[in-house]
This record gives sequence, C-alpha cells and structure tokens, in this order.
Amino acid sequence: MWRRGADPDGYVANFVETEQIMQFNGYIASFVQVRGSIPLLWQQIVDLTYKPKFELLKLEEAPRVLERHFLDLRKKYGAVLVVDLVNTHGGEGRLCEKFGETMQHVASNDVRYLHFDFHHICGHVHFDRLSILYEQISDFLERNGYLLLNEKGEKMKEQLGVVRTNCIDCLDRTNVTQSMIGRNMLEYQLRRLGVFGAEETITSHPNLDESFKILWANHGDDISIQYSGTPALKGDFVRFGHRTVQGIVQDGCNALLRYYYNNFRDGTKQDAIDLIQGHYIVSVSRDTAASSQKGGLEAIASFPMAFALVLTGFLFATMSLRQVRYDFRHFFFSLMWAGISVGIAAFVRANGRVFCNRPRLHNPR
Repeated sequence: MWRRGADPDGYVANFVETEQIMQFNGYIASFVQVRGSIPLLWQQIVDLTYKPKFELLKLEEAPRVLERHFLDLRKKYGAVLVVDLVNTHGGEGRLCEKFGETMQHVASNDVRYLHFDFHHICGHVHFDRLSILYEQISDFLERNGYLLLNEKGEKMKEQLGVVRTNCIDCLDRTNVTQSMIGRNMLEYQLRRLGVFGAEETITSHPNLDESFKILWANHGDDISIQYSGTPALKGDFVRFGHRTVQGIVQDGCNALLRYYYNNFRDGTKQDAIDLIQGHYIVSVSRDTAASSQKGGLEAIASFPMAFALVLTGFLFATMSLRQVRYDFRHFFFSLMWAGISVGIAAFVRANGRVFCNRPRLHNPR
C-alpha cells in the first residue's frame, strides 16, 4: 500500500517485466509482457479499514506523468497495448475513469488503451471468460508477434510491441490475465515450429499443460510475495485451471494476512527498502532522530494497547451483566464498560492512520 501509482518521473510501483522463453530443437522463442501500477499520481494510505480509499494527487500533472511513462515504454518495447482490469465502480471506478480520460492525451497508433472490468465479467470463478478479452487483443498480438531465433541464433521474427496489464496492485487479476496471454502466445510459437497442428492446444497435452500452469502460478506467487508479503490470490485457477474450495479458503487467509502486513508491518519494511536503495541518506550532520520522532497522539498511539482495552471493557461489561439478577445497579456498570469499549473503538477507527505502522524516513510525494 505504501507504493502506489507513479512518481513525478513516470516510474510506477510494482513494475515487472516477464519474459516467457521456450527452447525446442535449437530454436528459441521469447514473449515479453509487462505490468505496473496505474501511471497517475495516487495513493492508498492504510487506516485500519480493509480497503483504504484511493486518493488522486496533483491532477494537473497527470498528462505529463503519463506521457513520460509511455515515452519510456515505447523506447524499450515499441508499440504498447494497455489492458486495464480495474472495476468501473467505487474508488477503483474513479481511478479507471481518470486513467481512461488521461490516456486520450497519449493514445496513438503505437499506444492503445483497452478497459476490461475483470470482476464484472469474470466474477470470482468464471475466468474462462477472459476469452472475451483475448478476442479484443488478438490482432495486436498477431501484429506485434514474438522473438524467434533459429539454430544458428539468427533472428527469424521480432517482437515489435508489448501488452501492459494492470489492476490495482498488479498481482491477482494481472497474474490470471498474463498467464492466459502467455498460453496463447506459446501455442502460436509451437504452431510456427510445426510442433502443434492448426487446432492443437496446450490443454491437449496434460504434462505440458501442468508444467505451464505450475510455472505461471509460481511466477505469480513470487511477485506477490515480493510486493504484498503473501502468495497470489486466485492462484488455484492458474495452477489447476479452475477454482477450488481449498483455493478460495487459502485466498481468504492470504487476504487477512495482507491486511495485517499492510497495517502493522509494511511501514518498517518500506523504511528498510528506502534506506537500502538510497532514497533516504543518513548524514552525520543531520539529526537523524528528527525524521522519525513522534509527537502528539502518535507518540502514545498503540493499536495492541487499544485493542486490549476494548476487550477488557467488554469483559467487564459481560461480567457486570451477569450480576444484574443480584443487583440491578450492575446493569448501569455494564452499560458504562460497554460504552467505554465502543468509545475507544470509535476513536481508533476515526484516527486509523495514526495507529498503523507507516514509513517515517522518506515521503516520495
């Protein structure tokens, strides 16, 4: 959560280049895809809610930031097809609307934008409906192709463009979508080499199909662990080709674990990353304690302590309620303890950001 969107130079959070490489009888085929956060200035600051609100920043700079981002992509990869998987409603909808609107400033023959509401079309189990998306992007994939080298290392075919996929965190929906694109491109390559017939698919070869699924599932997990701290959600579909009860339960556990990391662990981890990468430089002449010094409510805010007080209040309220049959005054004591617990909980909720673990060394904005 602490790195979302783009910086003023157009570099985005969780930008990952994925190259799928296939070798067969001396031939080498490669297909490259990229993912990255929505290239606008936006943030999603944790505040103890399950899904913190999205905040768009410096809207007047959005076209310039977006232009820098796609200028860099065009220099590296050629043509770019943007596949935006976010929802069209709620907070994601506002981001989606601004992204699509700003893309009009950079759209050209080499830069194309396509929105596909993953959750609305595919829901949580009907991921086979990604075939609808593939029909819309197949012309771009066929036109821009893939890299193919012969036995002598001579270039027979070159990839001229790249698909840039994003959701909000560029993990779960993006993993499923990229694996679908990678599967179709591998089938193209195998047909070109004469390994597959015109209508033959990876699915018709169980061993290859299983290896392909495991490869992409592990790839998605690695990226997700690096960015969020947990394996990818929806990984059972990538790994097995369909949703499973165990996978849905595992997704629930990983979602709760992400919530814990986001709110109570990732701030310190972000400080460590900023220190290692040089975004924050320790200086002998600088009072390094000043940047991490807490003041006011923040100096005393402790979520574990607040949580313990809430539980203690409800415990006393329950104990007093049990004594009401002996002395009615305990009913008012019960209300008092319950009121104290609710009051503390409401105070923590209203000041959620202060009670979260957040980075203190470097503010990229």
